[in-house]
Amino acid sequence: MRFDAAGNAVDGTGRRFDAARLWAGGAATALVAGLLAVVGILVARGLLGVAVLAPKGEGAWGNANTLTYALVSAACALLATGMAQLLLATTPSATRFFGWIMALLTAIAVVLPLSLDVSTEGKVFTAVLNLLIGVAITVLVRGVAVGARR
Repeated sequence: MRFDAAGNAVDGTGRRFDAARLWAGGAATALVAGLLAVVGILVARGLLGVAVLAPKGEGAWGNANTLTYALVSAACALLATGMAQLLLATTPSATRFFGWIMALLTAIAVVLPLSLDVSTEGKVFTAVLNLLIGVAITVLVRGVAVGARR
């Protein structure tokens, strides 16, 4: 990462960005992603009766996998924030590259559950939930990255 004479972070185009603002937005995005995972699992199990991440006997809340899924979703948001900072510091058109990278990672997260040996409903719902979480992280972190530029 490069810094100007005043100690501000400088992006790949020479523009300054506020890393603290970027990470505050990244932390908020992590909270949104984690809560989105929990809401998605509650909808799947509680309203639709789809066994996502746990057998149907585990109830609407499920088991420890629900917490793990939420924490992994939040961690993905923090990793995306780190990637955004790296791209801002080193790459011209950082937000464009960020968008492409996140779209491809989201596509992987959508396709991956479709290859698992579970019920079709579980596969599809997990793929849709991964899509929603990936889009939320992409849109929110990209918006924060744009807003962090000075």
